[in-house]
Amino acid sequence: MKNIMVVCGNGLGSSFIMEINVKKALDELGQTAEVDHTDLASARTVKADIYIGAADIVEQLDDGSRTIVTLENMMSIPEIKSKLEPHLS
Repeated sequence: MKNIMVVCGNGLGSSFIMEINVKKALDELGQTAEVDHTDLASARTVKADIYIGAADIVEQLDDGSRTIVTLENMMSIPEIKSKLEPHLS
């Protein structure tokens, strides 16, 4: 099972909302994954298969070894689905 880490600047409200939307997107795709949320500083030390968040935040985690999924609209279930799906198989 994949482990997805939702990342935002402070790890509070917006990442929790994104976590809920990621779970909805996974349900619609018929996929399961462990989904959690954290702030950018903590995300640097957390191991996950996929890191997802707003482009300006999550791109700071891109060290060449992480799978990064950037969102333009964290409220958009269709965008989350289309960007996550290629990484789930």
